[in-house]
Amino acid sequence: MNDETRTLADLKDALDGDSASAGNAPNEASVSVAEPVIDQFGRSYGTGRRKSSVARVWIKPGKGKMTVNGKLVTDYFARPTLQMHALAPFAIADRLNQYDLMCTVKGGGLSGQAGAVRHGLTRALIAFEPTLRPALKQAGFVTRDSRVVERKKYGRAKARRSFQFSKR
Repeated sequence: MNDETRTLADLKDALDGDSASAGNAPNEASVSVAEPVIDQFGRSYGTGRRKSSVARVWIKPGKGKMTVNGKLVTDYFARPTLQMHALAPFAIADRLNQYDLMCTVKGGGLSGQAGAVRHGLTRALIAFEPTLRPALKQAGFVTRDSRVVERKKYGRAKARRSFQFSKR
């Protein structure tokens, strides 16, 4: 064991010596700011998943035209609750009618597809504007909802349901 007594001044001198030898200024911030990820067409991309649905979402600055599988969002998600659920990231980020949205969705039902669009839209918004991540993370949109349907087991009617018991 080393029985030397060290002080904070010794530690400061050691750190100053390391930063001077490395060529870094001691006051230089080492925090990296995420850069926007924008393709050659001015779009950002995000993949969203929910249950067994997968959504591929592209956004670009525009007047608010939103299409899902070639249809308007209001036509594809007929129920207002599904529309609200799918487009919630725009409301949280206060970016409604500032971006054009184009996405393709496969698999699952409408509820899972709306959740997949929401997740993909969140990822695309973060790719386009990284400063929106804290607000979207606070709202819980960044985390993928990992709940999926439980599989059917043998000897059972469904995943957990037993067959009806008969006495005779």
